Amino acid sequence: MNPLYRQTAFLTSAAKLSQTPPDTGFEVAFAGRSNAGKSSAINALCDQKTLARTSKTPGRTQLLNFFAVDEQRRIVDLPGYGYAKVAEDIKREWQGSLAAYLEGRDCLRGLMLVMDIRHPLKDYDLQMLHWANTISLPVHGLLTKADKLKKGPAGSTLLKVRAAMQKISPTFSAQTFSSLKRTGIDDAHAKLDEWLAFDDTAQAL
Repeated sequence: MNPLYRQTAFLTSAAKLSQTPPDTGFEVAFAGRSNAGKSSAINALCDQKTLARTSKTPGRTQLLNFFAVDEQRRIVDLPGYGYAKVAEDIKREWQGSLAAYLEGRDCLRGLMLVMDIRHPLKDYDLQMLHWANTISLPVHGLLTKADKLKKGPAGSTLLKVRAAMQKISPTFSAQTFSSLKRTGIDDAHAKLDEWLAFDDTAQAL
């Protein structure tokens, strides 16, 4: 594991694109349904327990939250989507800020799409994949909570998700992941390293 991930720290929150940090360097965004385990995945990847706030009430992440890996690299926790109890006007506001960020952020290098392995590729997930393909944004799927399934069903689900994603774009990829069991972290780090442009020197620090 690149030790820089352990040094990741909260930078700022933004309700709209004009409030985001300067559009320089490299960013990787995390998106997903409100109960997919997005914050837990970010915490596991950065080997920190409370970096990204986790909540038993889905839909709490209403802002774009920026975390600095170093001066040039950031992880971005996007507003969760698809939570039924959130008011429609708030949903539209979230989706507006989400669209502006994904379409207008030059330093964005990739999107980690977080999906519960037991409920992957819901309507909002598919919309996000088609949208990402339209704007030529690379996507890597994290099938979280993989510890909830036995190895056989988990592997079968992964194959189906990969096939569905690659029908949308042959460049899209996916993996299984468990924050609880800390499985899949090395593979996810490899994708983050690629998108955040860590070279061999940075890896060896």
